[in-house]
Amino acid sequence: MYRILAKEDLSPDIHLFKVDAPGVAGKARAGQFVIVRGDERGERIPLTIADWDRDEGSVTVVFMEVGTTTRKLNCLSAGGSLLDFVGPLGQPTEIEKFGTVVCVAGGFAIATIVPIARAMKRAGNEVISIMGFRTRTLVFWEDKLRSVSDDLVVTTDDGSYGRKGLVTEPLKELLQSTKVGRVMAIGPTVMMKFCSLTTKPFGVKTIVSLNPIMVDGTGMCGCCRVSVGNETRFACVDGPDFDGHQVDWDLLMIRQRAYLDEEKESLSIWEEGCKEGTHRG
Repeated sequence: MYRILAKEDLSPDIHLFKVDAPGVAGKARAGQFVIVRGDERGERIPLTIADWDRDEGSVTVVFMEVGTTTRKLNCLSAGGSLLDFVGPLGQPTEIEKFGTVVCVAGGFAIATIVPIARAMKRAGNEVISIMGFRTRTLVFWEDKLRSVSDDLVVTTDDGSYGRKGLVTEPLKELLQSTKVGRVMAIGPTVMMKFCSLTTKPFGVKTIVSLNPIMVDGTGMCGCCRVSVGNETRFACVDGPDFDGHQVDWDLLMIRQRAYLDEEKESLSIWEEGCKEGTHRG
């Protein structure tokens, strides 16, 4: 069992766990993830490692409530425990001195981009970050990202905070005015797709972190297969980072919707059980 040392609500639907996991903390690197299971009846889900403290032996993960499993996780509190917390998994992000690195994050992927931006800054890069949200109430970790960036642009779809518009707009402006050595784009699949389309005409290598359906996280089940450069790759062991200009985005989005009906049914059953007090977790 892995004890939850702290829990924080970052927004109405986005939550943070700090977990006692010294084995994971001792080897974690930016860009890697863990497989989490709440209890013996729980689903295995991948969560990106948002931070770690090797001395304390803790690992921080951030998750958004989107389905049954994440709703159940939010029922846990500090002092509670997770049954499984396996990692670090996946290949760490390539960290080198590229010159100017633009880190683009959408929504709760801010938690993923912060350790990457921090590592890029420590490697001697100029880091310019762009963070985008639908609306002001969803904004979190602005100070954390600003502290590891030379400049930070905040956008919201509705203009309620920062600059109104999509993250691709300031990204294109930077590419037009600045010599950029690398772009890191992490967030919803459609956002990563259009960031990659934005950078491609400029010939700037763009790394994305893919989030396909995943079960075991070790390359055995094959659920996380993606097409990159017309080759089948497995996000859990070959990624999650890939060249965004080579990803088959349309195929990825089709595969992500494969169990959409089952996911909706599962959530409906669980919510009904909560109302009636009959479900067992």
